[in-house]
Amino acid sequence: MLKIWGRTNSVNVKKALWCAEELGLRYQRVDAGLKFGVVDTPEYRRMNPNGLVPTLEDDDFVLWESHAIVRYLAAKHGAGGLWPAGLRQRADADRWMDWAFTFQAAFRPVFWGLIRTPPEQRDAAAIEDGRLKSGKLLDILDAALATRRYVAGDALTMGDIPIGCHVQLWMRLPIDRPRHPHLEAWFARLLERPAYRKVVDIALS
Repeated sequence: MLKIWGRTNSVNVKKALWCAEELGLRYQRVDAGLKFGVVDTPEYRRMNPNGLVPTLEDDDFVLWESHAIVRYLAAKHGAGGLWPAGLRQRADADRWMDWAFTFQAAFRPVFWGLIRTPPEQRDAAAIEDGRLKSGKLLDILDAALATRRYVAGDALTMGDIPIGCHVQLWMRLPIDRPRHPHLEAWFARLLERPAYRKVVDIALS
């Protein structure tokens, strides 16, 4: 059975979990990271020398880096679905997976500032700067979604998974958000998916 190491409130762990759920895979999740510790133990560092989550165990194969895990599971279990059969559509999905890191870098000060930082220690200027930068970046995704239901076409692919996890946080934070009608419609479609509701759209913490 697959084993996924990581806590449920990690956006990167959510990527691996959502992919596994969409594919209908049986897996065991093991708490690791932040309050759960584990990641600094010698045993864990032998699997993942970075000491980060998630880490995937598939029998004797160990893989870390959330997007690599999503690609691996999609290729192994979702050929023609999450893993697009066409080279160009697969490259398109890949492009949006990598672009999620661009958004994550801009958005990180907002999420960490509002959720993971005590109020008296928050940097209001950094939070506002991140909010503005994140909104402008989402203009790009909103424009792309004007002509398609999902990021790489009319069906969900691996390309939706990373950015879909980050956008859930964006949509749930108590912040002012610019209107992105196509992004909002896409988010509504994600919320219709049982796997997304189960492991991604959970309380912020």
